Amino acid sequence: MTSGKSEAVIKVISIKLAWAIIVFGIFTGGCAVSEKTLSFDETGYSESTGDDDFDELEDEFSEQQITIADPLEPINRLMFNINDGLYFLVVKPVTGVYTHITPKPVRSGIRRFFANLLTPIRFINCHLQGKPRAADIELKRFLINSTFGLLGIGDPAKDQHGLEPPKPEDLGQTLATYGVGDGFYIVWPLLGPSTVRDSVGKLGGMFLNPVYYVDSAEAAAAITAVKLTNESSFHKGEYENFKADAVDPYVAMREIYLQYRRKQIKE
Repeated sequence: MTSGKSEAVIKVISIKLAWAIIVFGIFTGGCAVSEKTLSFDETGYSESTGDDDFDELEDEFSEQQITIADPLEPINRLMFNINDGLYFLVVKPVTGVYTHITPKPVRSGIRRFFANLLTPIRFINCHLQGKPRAADIELKRFLINSTFGLLGIGDPAKDQHGLEPPKPEDLGQTLATYGVGDGFYIVWPLLGPSTVRDSVGKLGGMFLNPVYYVDSAEAAAAITAVKLTNESSFHKGEYENFKADAVDPYVAMREIYLQYRRKQIKE
């Protein structure tokens, strides 16, 4: 499956569900946020894609189906529906207001800042996967952008030194390279689609996220909320288009998630 298509849908579902964590944490006095739970976009890198990516979605499903055990399907479907409702209730209206009042150049700078902030996740997993050149580029980009790029708001590493960002790596991908299988499919409440392996990777990866070490749960929640809302602003309407084109959104999301992760692991 093409990177743009898979990443667009997964990005939207990740943002909308992780945003719900922040809201849930606020309503429960910060308890949920104090766990510093991350969204699926734990590497920080993202590529905005257009609606054209969704035009070929049905064709690609027919060309390649990936199977995985789904013993919890009744529960997973319930969680999918709950998470779906949270998107339309919370994320969509908030994102609409944010996009209206925040110019795109500002949002792009914020996006680059968070990508730079999450360099440790990508850097360490590059080494764990035996990709020293990618790790070296990650480190150089971090040093250049953190200084001359005003903490990553700018990207002089790319613009002036030609250092393109490597493919993002995370702990779930690292486990896969060491032969750990998917396990079975899970839809976590608030967190969205995953597998047993990726859930373990997510848990380990959060310790590499600098936001995890912010002392104040409220501050960590605010930082994460800004990141998620900002990223969501680049994907307005994509989730709605996905649902409109899918015969069974639950099955379609499961297939897209698995294809997306397969492609990431192979790269």
